[in-house]
Amino acid sequence: MGEQHLETACIRGLHKEQLTGSVNVPIYLSSTYHQESFDDFGPFDYSRSGNPTRAALEKKAAELEGGTHAFAFSSGMAAISSAFMLLSAGDHVVVTEDVYGGTYRFVTEILPKFQISHSFVDLTDLDAVEAAIQPNTKFIYLESPSNPCLRVTDIRAIVRIAKQNDCLTFLDNTFLTPLYQQPLALGVDVVIHSATKFLSGHSDIIAGLLITKDRSLGERFAFIQNTFGAILGAQDSYLLLQGIKTLGTRLRQSTETAQRIASFLLEHPLVENVFYPGLSTHDGHEIHTGQASGNGAVLSFVLPSKEHARVFVEQLRIPIFAVSLGAVESILSYPAAMSHAAMPEAERKKRGITDGLLRLSVGLEHTEDLIGDLLQALKAAERLTETVKN
Repeated sequence: MGEQHLETACIRGLHKEQLTGSVNVPIYLSSTYHQESFDDFGPFDYSRSGNPTRAALEKKAAELEGGTHAFAFSSGMAAISSAFMLLSAGDHVVVTEDVYGGTYRFVTEILPKFQISHSFVDLTDLDAVEAAIQPNTKFIYLESPSNPCLRVTDIRAIVRIAKQNDCLTFLDNTFLTPLYQQPLALGVDVVIHSATKFLSGHSDIIAGLLITKDRSLGERFAFIQNTFGAILGAQDSYLLLQGIKTLGTRLRQSTETAQRIASFLLEHPLVENVFYPGLSTHDGHEIHTGQASGNGAVLSFVLPSKEHARVFVEQLRIPIFAVSLGAVESILSYPAAMSHAAMPEAERKKRGITDGLLRLSVGLEHTEDLIGDLLQALKAAERLTETVKN
């Protein structure tokens, strides 16, 4: 039998628990573990350091991303914060300009307290990336596609620049998951996930993952995870494993619907712009298709004003209006006041996060129902334009 597809790997290898044959990984709700020997301890001693349910999750995450070491944390931000703990005072990092608001907040408000400097750079501009690297630059932090404007970074090119300058590369792969993008295979050193999103898929847990195939980095992250202690609990580890099993089917259907919605929005006269890597009009579309096998289920679009966005949101019936993404239910967000509220207004607008920008994470509702709902909400927003004209 040849190498398994990712959809199969999401499911296989977790059942047939040895003691009972349980199809599901047991939830080991224990903080500590009896040691049979005075001199030789077993693989688990205290659940901050290691838990069998979490270990099963970490093994599966490493397998899916093509890594050798994976670490599960209590949130995506806990994973991101732990990644930055590799740095020391006097170090410098290059961070993608179009970045999640929580990451922006950590980089701008926390890192400076430890004398760690940063540069936000448009990673689509390779000359700008090279110019931003300093002698003390330790790593480049990427999102591709980015949050919320779905900007595409040439991952191979950034890896090449990083290696030439003895830097590491970290990539947030939340939007595409290992099903559609394999950053480690592209040369990236560390993959990060807000596993709360597509990997879990049910808006029920908060979780984060770090994955690497470098032994030295793996050892350092193991030390950080154990020392910092922001670990994922056993029950949430179990729920995340259950969510991963259906990732292939969920993401495929959501992506197909997202493609249709993006095309629909692109043609609508009220919509000023649509950001989705599956559109041939999207900046970086060709680069994206050369490094990813799918386009994902997240898209953003621009309405003329905040008032248009307000009317549109209040008229919608199917998507929930909330923070987060990647769930079975469609989730509409307003980045300026939600995911990127931590950014000052001037910084948001510099990145294209305008008052009319909305981000849609497409769920599993019927495509025609979603498009019909979007259409009637857009008609309501159009009436606002007509009222203003009159």
